[in-house]
Amino acid sequence: MPEYADDELAAHLRAAIMRLRRRLVQETDSELSIPAMTVLGLLHRRGEQTVGQLAAAERVQPPSMTRTVTCLERDGLVARRQGESDRRQVVVSITEDGRTRLAADRDRRTEWLARRLADLTPDERAVLDEAAPILEGLATA
Repeated sequence: MPEYADDELAAHLRAAIMRLRRRLVQETDSELSIPAMTVLGLLHRRGEQTVGQLAAAERVQPPSMTRTVTCLERDGLVARRQGESDRRQVVVSITEDGRTRLAADRDRRTEWLARRLADLTPDERAVLDEAAPILEGLATA
């Protein structure tokens, strides 16, 4: 197995992860944008959020997030309500239709990846099994 210097390993991983990400994006629900699917995922994992919290999590400006939320609300995938402590705030939650759509999208991408993993050797699968929590840690650091 090749030994990489830190910068070479970083470049190699970045390229591989970006190619995999692009491929997984191709397997997504073509009717919803990636930002819209990301918002549904955030709401599913974290529970209801303000538009400001969603914008901060995605590192976008609040007006951009408001547009995304408006489209999701129009499609019945999220619901908005006024904040209880601050009536000026808008709190967003995922609807049951949003959960269903998110689950179907995740299932489609997971099935694609599972088919690809089935082609790997047991040793390759073991390496990925060990690498997954490390990659998760890098992503959340």
